[in-house]
Order: sequence, then C-alpha cells, then structure tokens
Amino acid sequence: MTPFLPLVQQILLGLNSQSDCMSNISANATAVTSATAAAASTTALDIPTDFMSLFTLLLSFSALRDWLRLVMVGGFIEMCRRFVFGGYTKLVNSFYITASFEEQDASYTWMMVWLSNQPSWGKARDVQVCTNSIINNTAIMLDGTDEGTARFRSSRKLAYLPSLLTTYNLWYKRRWMTITRVQQQTGWYGSKEQTLYVSIMTRDHSILVSLLQEARKDYLAAQEHKMCVYVSDTSNNWRQVAYRDKRSMNSIILDPGVKEVLVEDANDFLQSKQWYAERGIPHRRGYLLYGAPGSGKTSFIHSVAGELGLDVYIITLSRLGLDDSALGELVNALPERCVALMEDIDAAFTTGITRDTIAAVESQDMDAGKSVPGAPPAPTTSRLSLSGLLNALDGVGAQEGRILFATTNAYAALDSALIRPGRLDLHIEFKLASKFQAQQLFTRFYLPSQTLASTKEDEQDNDGDEDGSVDSGYDSAGCDGDEKMPPSPVESTVSSTESAFDRTASEKPTYRGTSHQTRVPQLKRTQIAKLAVRFAEAIPEREISMASLQGYLMTYKTRPYEAVANVSAWLQKERDEKVTRDGKEKKGVVDMAATAQPQEVVDSGASEVLSAKPLTLDKNETS
Repeated sequence: MTPFLPLVQQILLGLNSQSDCMSNISANATAVTSATAAAASTTALDIPTDFMSLFTLLLSFSALRDWLRLVMVGGFIEMCRRFVFGGYTKLVNSFYITASFEEQDASYTWMMVWLSNQPSWGKARDVQVCTNSIINNTAIMLDGTDEGTARFRSSRKLAYLPSLLTTYNLWYKRRWMTITRVQQQTGWYGSKEQTLYVSIMTRDHSILVSLLQEARKDYLAAQEHKMCVYVSDTSNNWRQVAYRDKRSMNSIILDPGVKEVLVEDANDFLQSKQWYAERGIPHRRGYLLYGAPGSGKTSFIHSVAGELGLDVYIITLSRLGLDDSALGELVNALPERCVALMEDIDAAFTTGITRDTIAAVESQDMDAGKSVPGAPPAPTTSRLSLSGLLNALDGVGAQEGRILFATTNAYAALDSALIRPGRLDLHIEFKLASKFQAQQLFTRFYLPSQTLASTKEDEQDNDGDEDGSVDSGYDSAGCDGDEKMPPSPVESTVSSTESAFDRTASEKPTYRGTSHQTRVPQLKRTQIAKLAVRFAEAIPEREISMASLQGYLMTYKTRPYEAVANVSAWLQKERDEKVTRDGKEKKGVVDMAATAQPQEVVDSGASEVLSAKPLTLDKNETS
C-alpha cells in the first residue's frame, strides 16, 4: 500500500486546494458585490447638477467623442462646399440680370411677340409652332407661293416660339442672353400658368430697359390695327379671348354730332390726368349708352376703343359665382388705360338694379319636378348687390384711368345712385333709325370699296364722262347704265326627250334665304345717291332699328334696285310681326296675373277662394 500513499496524498492536496479556491472566489465575489453596491451608491450620489459637469461626463465616453469629431469635420467640409459653390453662383449671377414675365401680365405678350420676330428662331432645333393672330410679324410661311399651290394657302401665319423647359441662347446688342419658358400648375382646378425667364449677361440695367422698350414697340406695331378683348374666368383673372381688327368710326352711322361728343370727351379725359391729380379728383370717366335694342351701342363702343387705341375688358355682371368681392377684385385688376364694358347693366339682377333687397334663389321641389304654369322665371344666381357695384365703380380701391362703358335698354330701371356723375358721367341716347341714317347706310352698302377708303372718287366722278361708271364690285355684263330693273335670271328648260336622270339633275336646289349670285350692272355714285334718297324716303322716322335695316340690306347685298323696290313690303311685314309679338306679350302678362292671383290667396289660407273664377282684366287695364 505504500506505493498508493503518495497518490492519495496528492488527491487530498488537490481537494484541499480546490476548496481554498472556491472560498477565495466566494470571497472575491462578495468583495465585488460590495464594491459594486458602494459604487452604485456613490454614482447615485454623484449625479452632475450643472452643465459643465454633465458635459464632462459625456466626454468621458469614447464613442461619443468620436461621433462629435465626425460631425464637426463633416460640418466644416459642408460649410466650405456651400461657401465655395454659393460664392461662385453669386459671382456668376452678379454679371447677369434676370427678368421673369408671368403669362397674366401684358409684358409676357410683349416678349413673345419680340421673340417671334428674332431671326435666330428660324434655325432653332426645338421650337413651338404658334398661329396666334397677334404674333403675325414673322417671315416664316409654309404656304405655297406659286399659282399651282395658291389654293392651298392659308390666312394664318406661323411663328416659332420657345418650347417649354428648354433653355435658348442668343445675342442681344452683343450681350449673351438665355431664354427659358416654364409652365406650372397654379390653381385647385388644374389651371396652368406659364412664366418666361430672360437672363442677360450685363450689369447695365439700361440694356433690360432697352429690351422692354423694343418688345413693347414690336407689340404696338403688331397691334396697330388690332385690339384685344379680355374676359374674366372663374378664378377672377383676366384672359385674352379675342384679337379683333379695329373698327373705323366711319362704319358707325349715327345722327350728326353724336360720335364727336363722346370721342372728344374721351380724348380730353385721357389727356387730363394731371388736371385730375392737382384737384384731388379721381381720374375716372363713365359713359352710359341707352336706347332701343339694335341701335348700335355695342358697335359704337368697339369703334371708340379702336379710335382711342385701348383694349376692351368685358365685365359680365350675371356671371355665375360673381359677388361683391370678386367684382371689386376684377375692377382693381384693370390696367390704367382701358375700356371696361358692362353690357345690359339693367339685367344684372332679376328686377333690375335698384335699392330693393335682392330675393334669394328659390329652392325647387325635386319630388314634384314641375313648375307652376305662368309663373315668372326663377331669379338669377348672381350674388352681386347694388352697393358692391357702386363700391367697385368709385370706391376707395376702384381703379383709376379706365373708361367705363355701360349699356342698357331700360334707362328707367336704373337706380339714381348708379347714374349720378362720378360713376356714369355722360348719358347718350341711341334712338331708332332716322331717314338720315337710312340714307347713309344704303350709300355705304353699295359704294365701291375703294371709294370708302378714299375721297378721290368724287373728283373722278365729276371730271369723268357722264356715261362713264365707277367700279362698284358688280357684274358689268349687259349694262347700259340706266336705272331700270335688271332682267331676271333666265330659267333653263328641260326637253321632253331628256331622261328622268337628266331632268332631276337640271332642277334647281331648294333652299331658304337669299343668294348673292345675281348681280347688277356697275353704278356711278350719282346713281347710288339717287337710290339712297328713294330708300330713305320709304323708311319711317324712328320706327326701325339700324340692325333691322342692315339685316334687310344684307338680303340684297348686290341688288340695290330690288332693295329699294321691296322696302315697302318689308316694312309692312315688320309692322305685322311687331303687332303679333306685342299681342303675345300682353296675353302672357294677363295669363300670368290671372294664374298668380288665386295662388296668392290660397297661400294666405282663404280656402273659400278655391272655387272663385279666374281674374279678368278690362281692355283698358291691359293696355
């Protein structure tokens, strides 16, 4: 057993050392636990109470220090980058002058007209083709010029304009220029608006002023014989809707002195802005044209605007959704020199423009779906009031420098506050046609075109041969120059040997109206003057409107003899139709009153009136 004693001894020693180790580990664990608790208690007691202590504690973490270094270095690099590139951009922009033009502004049209006249657009690789009538001073024409292709020619001219989202480069007075046109959505309803950006490499602002003056000059040259017509949209913005030729004042036939009074007064107003300012008077002028329908009120406004060189802005008072604030916004957005037109101002409301409260829109019974027979028409949905209209005309925010034209067929329906001086200053009555107007209208209808443009025909007519004639645009075949009625067209005859197909082909077409194929011989001015006198003698004084006379003469556009011969029959027909219309209107008024009276009594609660007879009016009362 002796050999095994050392082995047992070693085992016992190993167990003893293991127990000592376990005791040491437990002692160490106890020490660590006590140390941790002491540290925790120390930490709980050593919470920093000021900012510097908290900052020092945070810096004690190495990861946080690394993040702070990264942020500082990255921020410094980004600052340097922005400084370099921002400084470069500012340095480059300091050599450029950039101007923006919005589509709603008139200067946008100036620039588009100017760009269309630049020869460099003819070589551009990306362009927009435009046929706008105002941009027509370009030399780009795609129509044929020889006789073989003349029938393919079109009255519209083509212009090249900058495309959207494309930058163009060109030279202007030895300065580098860039052109960019963008389009953005500006409204809730998908409305889009274009903006033109023009950058010129110069530090001299006089170059930009010169460009604007040149663009405005080109625009005025294109508008020399034209006028723009604007209307308001649902967003209360002015939109150009038409581009019309100016109408000559000679084309408007009125009684002597009427045109001169208004045109001279308007010219004096436009030239007296300083006079108004010195006396503290608002620089506004209003004209009211009233009278019978078809007497030429709107046509006269068109010619006056062309004579004064002003654009026309149409204000529709019965527009859906127009209220007082919207009207004020539209009037304030008018340019300083323009013609503001309010047609049929008496029909802006259901009962005319008065101080009475406007009735609300009556709700309709959707279940019944039927209207009361003979009931008056439902009122309009306009929310415009008289006070809102008056404030728009001469309120604190009313635009100055504009000329207001208002038309009405019912002068008595207008409120006295609306037609007082300061709002509608000058009232001009347009009456039915006089004999003087009828004679002038007939003469203008059948005079040659070249005679209307020049007064030299009078001298040629007096110095020429008595048997000579002036080209009046009529056929000269078989003419002897007398005042006899021209022969009727010879009707073609069909032979009995012709087939049914040939007979059908030879029949005349059936149509209603008057054809202008039949023409009269050439007439001299003296002959036309004699026919005009005969025509005027047949026209009663102040009974027929000028529109009716013009419509009658249009049916005899190239046949003045027949126009004179048939005028009496036409007048009798017009009188008969007028009597018929008046009778229907009076009958409608009587039926309306007869139907409305029992209804009002029933609504008041008197049930015994249900069996009452309809209301009848005496003949004198109806008249």
